[in-house]
Amino acid sequence: MLTQLTVSNYAIAERVELQFNHGMTALTGETGAGKSIVLDALGLAMGGRADAGAVRHGAKRADITATFDVSRIAEARQWLEEHELDDENDCILRRVISKDGRSRAYINGQPCPLTHLKDLGSTLMDIHSQHQHQSLLRKDTHRKLLDEFAGAETLAESTRQAWKTWSSTRLRLHERQQNADEAEARIQLLRYQVEELDRLALEENEQQTLEEEQSQLSHAEAVLHNCHNATMLCTEDDTSAAALVRQALQQLEQLPVEVPALADTIQMLNEAQIQISEAGDNLRHFVDDYDADPARLAEVDERLSAIYQMARKHRIAPENLPELHQSLTDELASLDDGEGSVEKLEAELEAQRAEFDRLAGELSEARQAAAANLDQRIAEELSQLSMPSVQFVTHLSRNKDNQPAAHGSEEIEFLVSANPGQPARPLAKVASGGELSRISLAIQVVVAQTSTTPTLVFDEVDVGIGGGTAEVVGRLLRSLGDNGQVLCVTHLAQVAAQCHQHLFVSKFTESDATYSKIESLDDTGRISEVARMLGGVDMTEHTIAHAREMFSKGQATHH
Repeated sequence: MLTQLTVSNYAIAERVELQFNHGMTALTGETGAGKSIVLDALGLAMGGRADAGAVRHGAKRADITATFDVSRIAEARQWLEEHELDDENDCILRRVISKDGRSRAYINGQPCPLTHLKDLGSTLMDIHSQHQHQSLLRKDTHRKLLDEFAGAETLAESTRQAWKTWSSTRLRLHERQQNADEAEARIQLLRYQVEELDRLALEENEQQTLEEEQSQLSHAEAVLHNCHNATMLCTEDDTSAAALVRQALQQLEQLPVEVPALADTIQMLNEAQIQISEAGDNLRHFVDDYDADPARLAEVDERLSAIYQMARKHRIAPENLPELHQSLTDELASLDDGEGSVEKLEAELEAQRAEFDRLAGELSEARQAAAANLDQRIAEELSQLSMPSVQFVTHLSRNKDNQPAAHGSEEIEFLVSANPGQPARPLAKVASGGELSRISLAIQVVVAQTSTTPTLVFDEVDVGIGGGTAEVVGRLLRSLGDNGQVLCVTHLAQVAAQCHQHLFVSKFTESDATYSKIESLDDTGRISEVARMLGGVDMTEHTIAHAREMFSKGQATHH
């Protein structure tokens, strides 16, 4: 529920602070006083379009803040929690508009995209204006209103997604059929390339392992020659390293006296003799066991040549062949079912069409049931609005050629018959401006009664209505306010007399500047304003008495 609105430097309003209550609030005042400022400001707080002209002349920026109590609005609380913007039961929407037309948006003090204001605002408030009369002439508006009344928005969205999936598959199938020759040529090439790579059967890290083995085998003769010589130098003759170390030890062992300082040296020579002997043994075993197989070298050379040739053929580095193999295999798998590729898409298309038909059928049933109820409810409201002979029909007709569409299986259009015996025709061709206004109000009242939006705003939807009908309009708006919160801009005394809260809008000039003022009226002020609305500038005692009677009746009717 809207609890407070603060407007600074917007249009002709320098500073306005308003508190709002549960129930119906009427905004009245002279033409041009600025009644629409409140509703326009709320529209901006909900993410509406802004321009530099919104900023009061001489100010740098306009600042609009709307505060809502969301304690009983589960959808809004969930949205705030999902976006980590929740602040207990308060929700503060703020819009700052610079004089250059740029604007910034905030939710609970945090900067946010304008789309966030729109998304969250749709859960908090619904604004009905006389300009919606034009949208009421469009079929897409009719479909939207019916789906909302039926509570079928989720089903309608599921149907739209099913159509989108079906449509995408149909396009893919068409492209495949149109490019069948090119696709077959590509499949043949892929099959040949994959078979070649399959035959190559390159294993992981095989190239690197083969290159290392090739290097060893191609230098086998030099390795054997050098290792044999090293063996001889270590242990094989009287001049070997082992013999020379042994001779050095013998010289030290023949010293005439024991020399403690040479003990470590003798130990090192003993260890060196052992190490040299072991090294010689290892070299001997290596030479004996070394496999310098020329045939194996030829095999390795041939295998590497095949790998390098395949890499050159595909113009890639040899180490990238496994990745290419997998990529070509995956592409072939996605294309190569022979005729099965087209058949698979056809099967998918058939299954998706069946799912669309199922959802669209459920949606059609919901729409049919809701249409009958909607027609009856609107007829009841039109009767109260002095249009008992007008027949309202929600007409559902199958799509052309029974083709699936994003909106389902049928077109939806509101039709009216202004006089008994006449066929129902589209609104645009039958209803006059005044009739359209009352029909629009009836539709909005009926739809609003099933709406979960806690705050409903009506901007002069009672234009062109007067007399007893105006009293009925006030009664309808008040009944909506009893169950939630309703704000309405009105020129009708019969409507204003029935509200719970009355805001009076006026303007004045000071120092060559125009200002708008909005004040909450007490009972005495409300009677005076109702009298003004009845009698204009010159109010007689009779006018005031009439206003007092109307006000008393309007308030008493609802108790």
